[in-house]
Formats: sequence, C-alpha cells, structure tokens
Amino acid sequence: MQKKTLTALAVGLVLSMSACSDQPANTNGAADTAAQSMQAANADFYANNPFAQPSSLQYEAPDFRIIEDEHFMPAFEQGMAEHKAEIQAIINNPEAPTFENTIVAMEKSGELLSRVSRVFYSLSGTDSNEARRALQRELSPKMSAHSDDINLNPDLFARVEAVYNQRDSLNLDAESERLLEVYYNRFVRSGAKLTAEQRQQIRALNEEHANLTTQFSQNQLAITRAIAVVVDSEEELDGMSASQIRAARTAAEAAGHEGKYLISITNTTRQPVLASLNNRELRQRVWEASAYRGTSGEYDNRPIVKRLTEIRAERAELLGYENWAQYQLENTMAEKPENVYNMLGSMVPAVVENTLREQADIQRMIGREGGDFEVQPWDWAYYAEKVRQELYDMNESEVREYFEFNRVLHDGVFYTMYRLYGITFKLREDLPSYHPDVEVYEVFDHDGTSMAIFYADYFAREGKRGGAWMTSFVGQSGLLEKKPVVINVMNIPKAPEGEPTLISYDHVTTMFHELGHGIHGMFSKVKYPTLAGTSVSRDFVEFPSTFEEDWAAYPDVLTNYAKHYETGEPIPAELLQKVLDSRSFNQGFDTLEYISAALLDMEWHTLGTDANVEDVEAFEAAALEKHGVNLPAVPPRYKSTYFNHSIGGGYSAGYYAYMWSEILAADAFAYMQTQGGLTRENGGMYRRNILEVGNSRPPMESYIQFRGQEPTTDALLIRRGLKTNVD
Repeated sequence: MQKKTLTALAVGLVLSMSACSDQPANTNGAADTAAQSMQAANADFYANNPFAQPSSLQYEAPDFRIIEDEHFMPAFEQGMAEHKAEIQAIINNPEAPTFENTIVAMEKSGELLSRVSRVFYSLSGTDSNEARRALQRELSPKMSAHSDDINLNPDLFARVEAVYNQRDSLNLDAESERLLEVYYNRFVRSGAKLTAEQRQQIRALNEEHANLTTQFSQNQLAITRAIAVVVDSEEELDGMSASQIRAARTAAEAAGHEGKYLISITNTTRQPVLASLNNRELRQRVWEASAYRGTSGEYDNRPIVKRLTEIRAERAELLGYENWAQYQLENTMAEKPENVYNMLGSMVPAVVENTLREQADIQRMIGREGGDFEVQPWDWAYYAEKVRQELYDMNESEVREYFEFNRVLHDGVFYTMYRLYGITFKLREDLPSYHPDVEVYEVFDHDGTSMAIFYADYFAREGKRGGAWMTSFVGQSGLLEKKPVVINVMNIPKAPEGEPTLISYDHVTTMFHELGHGIHGMFSKVKYPTLAGTSVSRDFVEFPSTFEEDWAAYPDVLTNYAKHYETGEPIPAELLQKVLDSRSFNQGFDTLEYISAALLDMEWHTLGTDANVEDVEAFEAAALEKHGVNLPAVPPRYKSTYFNHSIGGGYSAGYYAYMWSEILAADAFAYMQTQGGLTRENGGMYRRNILEVGNSRPPMESYIQFRGQEPTTDALLIRRGLKTNVD
C-alpha cells in the first residue's frame, strides 16, 4: 500500500509544505536573516544535534549511527520555530506577492522540520518503542497547531491569493501553474476563507483529530501484542510447517511464554495461518482474536471510531461540504461519493454470485470430510485451500518451496525492474540502517548513473505496525537538488535463524506492489517537492504499485525466481501452470471482503453532523446489509476498530482507491502486453508518462499520454477472474 501514510493529517500537511535543502532554507533575504538569527541563538543545538544539518551520507540518508531518541524533540522544537520564522518572513516581505517570493519561498521553507519529521514518523511505524510513542502523543497537538498556524494564517493566504488571482498573466510553465493551483486549493480547503471564529473551530477539531488518530494508531500496536494467541501444545498446531512451528515457539519464548507457542495476529480480519490449521477450535480462537480486537478493555477503539468520524463530518460542514467523503473526493479522479458507490455497487452482483459459488464448493468439501456445520469465517481459508488442492492438485506448502525470499527479491522484483527500466540495485553495507533486518541499496539508472537510495524493511517484528507501505526519508526535487531516499516496509514472518524464509505468493505480489510505490518515488523527475513522486490523489497513487503486481506472474519473470530453495531447480512446468491457473481462485471472497471494507469506509464518511451512531457493530451490520454484501462467512477485510486506512485517517473516504487504481493498473498491463510485454521500450514509455511526472499534471491526463485513451473495466474483471474475455 501506499499504504505509505504514517502520520496524522496535520503532519502530512506540514511535510507537504516542507523540503530539505543543501542550500539556505530560503532565497528570500528576510527569511535567510530570520533563520540565521535563530541558528546563532541555538548554537548548542547546532553543534550537537544530528538533525541540525543535512546528513553527510549519500543523498542525505539518515545517519542512524548517531541518531538517538533524545535528539527528536529538540529538533522538532527548533524546526517548528525556524519554519514559523521563515513563514513570517514571507508574510512580512515588503515586496508585492509574486510566485517566487511567496509560493517558491514556501517550497523552500521548513528544511529542519521536514528532515526530523520524515525520520521520526517513519521510525514510529517501523521501529516503535515507548519513548517514541510518548513523543508521538506529545507532538500530535503541537504539529497540528503548527500546521494550522500556516494554513489558517489570513496574511499568508492573502499573498497566495494575490498570486493566484494574477495567474493568467504570470506566464508560468505548466508545472508552476499546477503548483500554484495546488497551494491555493490547499489553503482554501484548510479553511483560509472561513471567519476568525470558524478558523478557531477548525483548529480545535484538528487538534482533537490529531490526538485521536495517534491514540488509535498506538492502540493498534498495543492490541496486536495483547491478542496474540498462546497455544499450549505442538499438537494443536497440526497443519503448520515445521519451520512455522519453530518460529511460533521462538516468538512465545520472546514473549515470556516458555514451552508454549505464539501465533501473532496480522492487521487484516483474515489470518494467513487459518489456511493450514487442522484444529477448528484453534482456528476459531485465532479468527475471533482478529475480528473482535479493539472492542473491549483498555484499548477499546469504538469511542475513538465514533468521535473521529464526527470530527470529520463537523470539519466538512464548516468548510461547506455535506460530508467528509464529499470533501475528500473533490480533487480525486472519483470526484464525488456517488461515483464511488456506483463503481463498487456495479460489481456487487457479480462478486456476490461468484462468492456464493465458492461458498457452495467449500460447503460440499466440509460435507465430504464429515462435517455437519455451516461454513464460518474461520473455516473459509482452510477448506478453500482443500478445494484449491482438489481443483489444481496444488499444495500451498509445496509452492512456497519455490518462493524463497531473497531469490524473489533479487531474481524476481529487482530483475523485473531491470528488464522494464534498466535499473540495478547494489547493496550498501556501509550505509547504516535503523534495524539489523533492514538492508540498504543504492539504485543505478540504465546508463549507470546513481539515482536513489532504497531501504528494504520486509520482516515482521515487535514495534512495527501491521501492513505494508512505502515512504521516504528524502523526497525528490529539482528545485532543491534532492535525490530520493525511499523505504519499503512489509511484515513477512521471518524464518528461524539459519533457515530460509519461504513466502506465500501473496507476499510475492506485495513485494512487487510496494516497489511499484518505491519506483514512483525514485523515478520522480519534477521541480517542486510538493508535486513529486507519490504526491498524487489517493485513487491514482495505487495505480503504479498495482501495475507492478502482475509482472510477478509474467512467465519470463516467474521462471527466473521460482526455483526450489534447496536444489535451485526451476519450478516444474506443470506446477507453474497450476500457480498461474489458480490466480483467479477465491477471487469472489477476496473481492467481496475488500468491497465490504471500502463500502464501510464510505458509509462512515458520508454521515452528516446530524448522525448519531451509538453502536459501532450495529452500524457496520446495517451498512453491509444496505449494499447487499452481508455474507456471514465473508466479513470485511477490516472492521472499524482496526481499520487504520479509514479510521486512522490516511485513506479516510479513500479505501475505494485500491479498486479504482486497479482499473487503471489492469488496463495498463493489458495494453502493455499488446505492445510487446516486458521490454525496455515499454518500461520507458510508462516511466516517462506516469512515474516521472508526479502530480505535475492531472492524473487522467498522464494516463491518456501513456495509454492513448481512458481505461475500461474489462481488464480488471479478467484480472479478478470475474470475466473470461473481452466482449
């Protein structure tokens, strides 16, 4: 996912207005003077804090050898103070507002704050500890207030508006015009045109929102630790591989459960281990631990869910919108909630029909094995795997033997990037990482030019939030002469020491997905940091990542990495064909659980301020029934109390974006096959028109430049096995 959002809304707003630079923070003389005065007054900070200056490592990659937790708060405080002084210098500039002295000056401001924010909020998601969690709670209201001090400042907005009103006579290039439009809309959508009283209301709501999203996120971490299922005996784990059982024993020992076994709970409702556990009672325990998290006890998230959705409705109303979804979708490809409901709703009948056929197959399998019960959510994956084996004569454990992690990464993911774009990855053991499991690579372009630094953080561990995402320590910018420093994060269970990590095909495709986000950041070739890389609408940002997924099954790619972990023998042709044929298996379930979550997200965020939700579970049930997706055996991929995309804020009213982007991705991949498939020429065309341009032009314009037309849904339906050919 990009799946990349790590911070509350306020933090994102600040970062999007900030950038690091080797040059002075602002070419405006007044801003230079302000920053220099503050630096002189804080000589000790500048002498001893590693964030005081850009890192001396390549491309300003963070120097984790010298960064300590104690350095963060002083850097945040100094960074906010300097950013505030730079903004005030822009406001106080006696010259008439111009694009350079107002918009470009803001693009160059906030160097220190951006530098520390990118590192801290990345570590908060990947390597959290109690000190960082406490600091995150303390920073939430401060960063929210700092963001509001900028976005709700009437004097600053007056300058922005003055430049915007002159836009037709400024003779700006297309990217500069786009930047001016983005800045103006950001200020207006933040509340810059509201009355003083309304701006105060927005400030209060923003602060409360920042605190609650932080609490929701931290509750998620705590809950994940608390609900891990402790198993007394190895016999109960029948069906798991020997390696998985050893890993469960090691995890239990680390958690203080000597002689027992521990099954960790991942971030989705469905749990991977449910496909293999023969013990039905244990399957139910695992599923219930996942599905009912955040609904009781110290970390009950239900009050937070209700209040966060209320805050968003109140903010939307103050800003002149009917609901939060209408506000969120205004500058997206979907444009309005009705289009999302129509897109998802148009798929529901076919998806439900397909899912019911899958359920009937599973029910027959249960009967054949002597079961006399109706299929439950904790049964689905287990019996679906049996149906898969029957249909395709394919055992998932056997398939995993051909998906060894390192080979997938180097001979699959990196190999594809070379074939399409000509880029190569060189391990840089001299560059420090923030955890021993994280590898650092330098990325070279097709002509041998160094272009980026890439951090590969793939394994699950204590202190890392669930899921997968991409973010950046340094964003690309021509204006600031910055090359990107990008991170991919996943939660693959790591094999015990000395054993190979064998992964599922789902993990394989997620590795391709996340590097799709990664190259979106690394290939960025724009001038302004605000428009760089993945800074596009939510329903476009998942397109480049989803597009890369299908290369995992491309024959030339798959045969290059799918080799037995012991013998190195290529995956047998017969087994390979089974893997390819089975890609559409269980797609009814997969699609329905996703659509259910996307609809639930939209239902929460189309509520008005007059709504009064008293019971979260009852609201969920009513929402699913309303849209005809309430199949008891197929719960939503996320329920509200652990729906971090939606309730946590990053994708609020935006979870639909994965499906919307998949339409683009499937259409683009199908089109590329008509042009010769996996070739450098195709990769170059896609890179120039999609990956390099960021948000420097409207996303549909970029797609049409690449494809020659708008996408259709035909390829998506084929991709998901819901249609066999194009009519």
